[in-house]
Amino acid sequence: MRTYELMFVVDPRVADEEVVTMMQDYKNMITAGGSQITGEENWGRRKLAYPINKVNEGKYVLLYISSEVGKTALPEVEHRMRQNDRILRYLTVRTDEDLKRAARRPARSGAPSAERERDERMTDGVEPEGEV
Repeated sequence: MRTYELMFVVDPRVADEEVVTMMQDYKNMITAGGSQITGEENWGRRKLAYPINKVNEGKYVLLYISSEVGKTALPEVEHRMRQNDRILRYLTVRTDEDLKRAARRPARSGAPSAERERDERMTDGVEPEGEV
């Protein structure tokens, strides 16, 4: 099972009802392709980090998607988003890879190792007591 996050930014001049309709259309496309919508967030109107097409704000929508390998309609959804002039930007991120990497990464301890402390004291010009 693969998990994805799909975020898209809609032109702020589009009515809220149209944004909900667009979101529902994309959700229908995703579920028709064999994937499941596990969550959705409508972040509303927010300021963009930089202007896109002379627009400084956008309406953000985030969808959480889970699908079996090979059973996803995301390429078709992205194609439709690319053609839609009302969508300023979109991004799909595969999150299961991030979770796997985090699980493989060793946990960091808050305390520095004794060897690292000794090395830091040596570089400060202070010789540790009891060691020659």
